Amino acid sequence: MARRRPSRVVVLGAGLAGAFAAAAAAAPGRTVTLVERDVLPTAPAARPGVPQGRLLHVYLHRGLLAVEELLPGFRAEMQAAGAVSFDSGDLAWLGEFGWGPTGRRQFPLLSATRPLVEHLVLERVRALPGVLVRDGVRVQRVRRGAGPDEPAWWVESAGLTLPADLLVDATGRSSRLPVWLAAAGVRAAEVSEVDAHIGYAARRYAMDGVEVGPPGVVVLQTPRDPAGGIALPVEDGRWLVGAIGAGDLRPPRDAEGFTRFLDGLRHDAVAQLARAGTPEGDVVVHRQTGNRRHHYERVRDWPPGLLVVGDALCAFNPVYGQGVTVAACEALVLRDALRRGLAAGDERRILRRFARVAALPWAVATSSDLRYSADTRPSPLQALLGRWTQELDRLTSHGDVLAQATVARVYHLMASPLLLLRPGLLVAALRARRHGYGPAVPAPEVMTGTHPPP
Repeated sequence: MARRRPSRVVVLGAGLAGAFAAAAAAAPGRTVTLVERDVLPTAPAARPGVPQGRLLHVYLHRGLLAVEELLPGFRAEMQAAGAVSFDSGDLAWLGEFGWGPTGRRQFPLLSATRPLVEHLVLERVRALPGVLVRDGVRVQRVRRGAGPDEPAWWVESAGLTLPADLLVDATGRSSRLPVWLAAAGVRAAEVSEVDAHIGYAARRYAMDGVEVGPPGVVVLQTPRDPAGGIALPVEDGRWLVGAIGAGDLRPPRDAEGFTRFLDGLRHDAVAQLARAGTPEGDVVVHRQTGNRRHHYERVRDWPPGLLVVGDALCAFNPVYGQGVTVAACEALVLRDALRRGLAAGDERRILRRFARVAALPWAVATSSDLRYSADTRPSPLQALLGRWTQELDRLTSHGDVLAQATVARVYHLMASPLLLLRPGLLVAALRARRHGYGPAVPAPEVMTGTHPPP
């Protein structure tokens, strides 16, 4: 079977998904053009094309491994730039039924602001041979090549036309690909969507002179208490404090309302931390949080020379921290496929592999969000998964480290969800139902020092 190796790759969107795709495509003898609508900043800074850029971001361990594989040495660069390293087992985590144990090794993580991560990734990608970043370019349309002597696609904007043997859409939730496909005569893809109408707010705090016990604090929202909060350290000695709520309990954008929201959580751990710090800047909010999945892998007449990655393919509720990890893992699939060369029909096969990458994160996000949504009922399988994860959370809150470690492995995409059915967990659940769960894990001491007086 003849295989082709595209010599001209165009990636639309220079967010993390697009940058990862560009890194995956970079190879000797190939040009990769990364096209971005925004004018990219020369230093870490928020930008309009990443509306959630100033909110908290959690980078799952599987995602950090994937980025390190794409860009070797990236973890060390992050730490040199100020990213905070800690183990996920040390987080103070208040689940639905109580606090989880701390002090058990799980997965090493890095915490940093989204602008810092994007800046460092783009700096690495710009330095790759054959990669060109074109920013400040608004793509007006893409169209298919007219014949065998033309490239598979043309990318058109005002004053610029780019040929692409392979076109990768990484333009996120606002992707215009459905419109472009319709213009090319390709039938529409099915779309799955679960939107729990969850909103977020966040504010940055300086913590000079403040001693915090755990490396981060999470007060999980639950259907019974649909308001939650999170606080994580980032570079330059700052912390990002976030609030989350569903429906009418979505956190507000004004500073006083944000403080009241944190004070009203079912535990004051996040509020304690915010009160001890000095706020910097305004409260930022984000409410585009629905899970949306385009089933492009099911489109039988999918055109050659076209792929879709990141949120343009499958967008998740950001609270679960899955989007960056899925995009990085998709990039590894793309890299491996391009190294082999593309045969006829490979684009659709690659899309099916992308779909498999997204399957577990999608199940985790939607099964949880369906508990807050009145618009969509969970399937029997989703309902069963939800009840079982609740049971594992209950075991964790009473000190079961096997339940905690197993859920962490699946959540960080380091194991199959079948691990949740390991016999030891089933035995523990039956024993707890018969003999009781035992004492609850005590709440951690969050503040171990106080802010110096002004």
